[in-house]
Amino acid sequence: MKYVISWFERPQGSPTEYENAQKRILDVFGQWKAPANFKIEFFVVRVGEWGGHMLVDCDDPLTVHQFCSMLPSFVFEARPVIAVEDAVRAELEVMAWRDALPV
Repeated sequence: MKYVISWFERPQGSPTEYENAQKRILDVFGQWKAPANFKIEFFVVRVGEWGGHMLVDCDDPLTVHQFCSMLPSFVFEARPVIAVEDAVRAELEVMAWRDALPV
Protein backbone atom coordinates (compact mmCIF):
# COMPACT_ATOMS: atom_id res chain seq x y z
CA MET A 1 0.00 0.00 0.00
CA LYS A 2 1.21 3.49 -0.78
CA TYR A 3 0.84 6.31 1.72
CA VAL A 4 1.34 10.06 1.43
CA ILE A 5 2.69 11.16 4.78
CA SER A 6 2.59 14.88 5.56
CA TRP A 7 3.93 16.56 8.67
CA PHE A 8 3.36 19.98 10.15
CA GLU A 9 5.04 21.83 12.98
CA ARG A 10 3.39 21.43 16.35
CA PRO A 11 3.42 24.77 18.21
CA GLN A 12 6.29 24.88 20.68
CA GLY A 13 6.86 27.10 23.68
CA SER A 14 9.44 29.86 23.88
CA PRO A 15 11.97 30.56 21.12
CA THR A 16 14.55 28.62 23.14
CA GLU A 17 12.22 25.62 23.47
CA TYR A 18 11.55 25.80 19.74
CA GLU A 19 15.28 25.86 18.94
CA ASN A 20 15.85 22.90 21.25
CA ALA A 21 13.01 21.00 19.57
CA GLN A 22 14.59 21.62 16.14
CA LYS A 23 17.93 20.28 17.38
CA ARG A 24 16.26 17.21 18.87
CA ILE A 25 14.31 16.56 15.64
CA LEU A 26 17.51 16.59 13.59
CA ASP A 27 19.32 14.42 16.13
CA VAL A 28 16.57 11.78 16.25
CA PHE A 29 15.91 11.77 12.51
CA GLY A 30 19.62 11.61 11.75
CA GLN A 31 19.80 8.27 13.58
CA TRP A 32 16.65 6.78 12.02
CA LYS A 33 17.01 4.03 9.42
CA ALA A 34 14.05 3.18 7.18
CA PRO A 35 12.91 -0.42 7.70
CA ALA A 36 13.21 -2.75 4.70
CA ASN A 37 9.42 -2.66 4.16
CA PHE A 38 9.29 1.17 4.19
CA LYS A 39 10.28 2.21 0.68
CA ILE A 40 10.49 6.00 0.24
CA GLU A 41 9.49 7.06 -3.29
CA PHE A 42 9.76 10.80 -2.71
CA PHE A 43 10.65 12.92 0.28
CA VAL A 44 10.28 16.72 0.12
CA VAL A 45 10.20 19.63 2.53
CA ARG A 46 7.92 22.65 2.13
CA VAL A 47 10.08 25.72 1.45
CA GLY A 48 10.29 28.13 4.37
CA GLU A 49 8.88 25.87 7.08
CA TRP A 50 9.57 22.73 9.05
CA GLY A 51 7.21 20.31 7.38
CA GLY A 52 6.92 18.26 4.25
CA HIS A 53 5.57 15.28 2.38
CA MET A 54 6.70 11.76 1.71
CA LEU A 55 5.35 9.01 -0.54
CA VAL A 56 6.10 5.57 0.85
CA ASP A 57 5.26 2.05 -0.16
CA CYS A 58 4.76 -0.06 2.95
CA ASP A 59 2.96 -3.36 3.56
CA ASP A 60 2.48 -2.79 7.30
CA PRO A 61 0.40 0.08 8.71
CA LEU A 62 2.14 -0.38 12.07
CA THR A 63 5.46 0.59 10.45
CA VAL A 64 3.81 3.75 9.09
CA HIS A 65 2.37 4.44 12.55
CA GLN A 66 5.80 3.99 14.13
CA PHE A 67 7.30 6.51 11.72
CA CYS A 68 4.52 9.01 12.49
CA SER A 69 5.12 8.51 16.24
CA MET A 70 8.88 9.07 16.10
CA LEU A 71 8.88 12.89 16.21
CA PRO A 72 6.24 14.27 18.59
CA SER A 73 7.18 17.84 17.66
CA PHE A 74 5.22 17.30 14.43
CA VAL A 75 1.59 16.56 13.64
CA PHE A 76 1.55 13.74 11.06
CA GLU A 77 -1.11 12.75 8.54
CA ALA A 78 -0.77 9.40 6.74
CA ARG A 79 -3.17 8.92 3.84
CA PRO A 80 -3.40 5.70 1.83
CA VAL A 81 -3.34 6.46 -1.90
CA ILE A 82 -3.74 4.57 -5.18
CA ALA A 83 -2.48 5.26 -8.68
CA VAL A 84 -4.85 7.36 -10.79
CA GLU A 85 -5.11 4.69 -13.50
CA ASP A 86 -6.23 2.15 -10.87
CA ALA A 87 -8.76 4.60 -9.46
CA VAL A 88 -10.19 5.36 -12.90
CA ARG A 89 -10.47 1.65 -13.74
CA ALA A 90 -12.30 0.95 -10.48
CA GLU A 91 -14.61 3.92 -10.98
CA LEU A 92 -15.46 2.83 -14.52
CA GLU A 93 -16.22 -0.70 -13.29
CA VAL A 94 -18.56 0.49 -10.55
CA MET A 95 -20.21 3.00 -12.88
CA ALA A 96 -20.92 0.20 -15.41
CA TRP A 97 -22.35 -1.97 -12.62
CA ARG A 98 -24.51 0.91 -11.34
CA ASP A 99 -25.74 1.79 -14.86
CA ALA A 100 -26.84 -1.83 -15.37
CA LEU A 101 -29.14 -1.72 -12.31
CA PRO A 102 -32.86 -1.48 -13.01
CA VAL A 103 -34.27 1.99 -12.59
